[in-house]
Amino acid sequence: MPPRPRFPGKPDPRKDEHRINDFIRVPVVRLVDEKGQMQGEVPTEQAKRMAREAGLDLVEVAPDVKPPVCKILDYGKFKYEENKSKKRKAKHHASELKEVRMRPRTDDHDFHTKLNHARRFLEEGHKVLFTIFFRGREMAHKELGKARMEQIKRDLDDVGKIEHELSMLGPRMHLTLMPRPGAKPKAPPPPKPAGAAPAPAAPADGSAPAAPAPAAPAPEPKENTNAEAQNK
Repeated sequence: MPPRPRFPGKPDPRKDEHRINDFIRVPVVRLVDEKGQMQGEVPTEQAKRMAREAGLDLVEVAPDVKPPVCKILDYGKFKYEENKSKKRKAKHHASELKEVRMRPRTDDHDFHTKLNHARRFLEEGHKVLFTIFFRGREMAHKELGKARMEQIKRDLDDVGKIEHELSMLGPRMHLTLMPRPGAKPKAPPPPKPAGAAPAPAAPADGSAPAAPAPAAPAPEPKENTNAEAQNK
């Protein structure tokens, strides 16, 4: 039968990167107490006793120094914060730099298509590098590229912020946007409910639309002439 861990419900330190409590077997440790204060070199058994009295764990945080550094802390909370930090770093490294290329005279349809792609990249957490290429005589009209870049800043301001301001490198004009923390993208307009009656169209002359015609009155019930004739 395999030996039971020293503290049930806690991860087995033999399978973890940290040694804790009775798995720390060196005679002396350099101790940091639960308040974060350095206590200097302390016998390991004394450090374990201090951790038990505080209702916490003795965790080896720097095993490569002599003597190793140990802290008194809540190991479950320590592991949670450590895993949270690792996930945050992994998410940060997963972001990529996307490039969106265009020309100073790119037509409006293609421009807005590229702008929508850039918006999606920013919402997914990626940085976006905008590059405008100038060729030949286009170099004499850099104001067209600057106008495009200013429009990009305005249209994507809700989801992105400037990381690298507008710059010129040879025949290329660059602008880099990064995702705006906590930004909420613009929501599309809500769809109309099914079966809703369309609004009346306004007359061409600009006058107010005519009021709907009143409903026709219900017909009055006919008298029973046959029954009256028999009574007479």
